[in-house]
Amino acid sequence: MQPTERDPQVNIRQDTYFRALEVYCPEVETHFGHFLRHKVFAENANPPPNKIEIFKTEEKGSDVNLALHVLNDAWANAYDCAVIVSNDSDLATALQLVKEQHKKVIGLVTPGAPKRKPSWQLKKYANFFIPIRQWALEQSLLPDAIPNAEITKPKSW
Repeated sequence: MQPTERDPQVNIRQDTYFRALEVYCPEVETHFGHFLRHKVFAENANPPPNKIEIFKTEEKGSDVNLALHVLNDAWANAYDCAVIVSNDSDLATALQLVKEQHKKVIGLVTPGAPKRKPSWQLKKYANFFIPIRQWALEQSLLPDAIPNAEITKPKSW
């Protein structure tokens, strides 16, 4: 992420998290996209004025990267079961190809339950589905200090 006037440390906190994840969970692979931030005009929900200028931040590429890796790894027969932690329906075609052409088991783990429903486009290709509940996220946090590393949770977290 790119720093902003409101949050000049966002990239430092994100980098700290990725370094902590790499040390504490070395079996986890990360594949990155990138962020775009630009000014756009948007319709105002409470006019006047009818349009306002806003900053729009978009994450680009991570869905494509995930789709390519899950599909390529299926072709390479690198797994028996893929567990996808996403609710992005852009992954549906990749999961369809993995399911139909490679007969792999697909698990779907989605954030936001119970308020946010899982993508039906993804769920139709999943052999199993697990919603991530708030209490499970709270119990899954990394420790405040990462063992065997000089990485600690930022005070602002």
